[in-house]
Amino acid sequence: MKYLIVGLGNPGAEYVETRHNIGFKVLENLAADLGAAWSEERYGSLAQAKLKGHQLFLLKPSTYMNLSGKAVRYWMLQHKIEKPEILVVLDDLALPYGKLRLKGKGSDGGHNGLKSIQELILGNDYPRLRFGIGAEFSKGRQVDYVLGKWDAQEAAELPDHLKRSSEAIKSFVLSGINVTMTAFNQ
Repeated sequence: MKYLIVGLGNPGAEYVETRHNIGFKVLENLAADLGAAWSEERYGSLAQAKLKGHQLFLLKPSTYMNLSGKAVRYWMLQHKIEKPEILVVLDDLALPYGKLRLKGKGSDGGHNGLKSIQELILGNDYPRLRFGIGAEFSKGRQVDYVLGKWDAQEAAELPDHLKRSSEAIKSFVLSGINVTMTAFNQ
């Protein structure tokens, strides 16, 4: 079985440690855990790994968040991966920091990365793992918060949250979405 695991974020040094790039951070953690190396490919950085007989393609799109669908569609077609075997990892303002929420389908919730993916793969019926980044910002400061760097407490807790996120992805691949939702949705 083949899976396309997509971490949403923006390329460039200025975005590396921002909340909006948590999808990239989760995939970097997973790739390190699985001993997978990154290579620059069309529309993004790609790492390939095996997990108990399953082939994983880990993708960090280089298309910027708002055009993520272009990279997802390309790699879906390239490796003939169907929507149920895609998992998109992204930030979510509606969840408290570090909370995970796995769903098999759903709206874009105002997230431009999901909006792009849904437009280009023709539907919202693909799994997504939302990583809570909280909403600790004052009115009108949402963009600054999302594109802001982790505060000291968040940074200290991040390794544990990344490990849990990687475990959720491995569970999704090995045990399926329903078992994983029960185990990881809090």
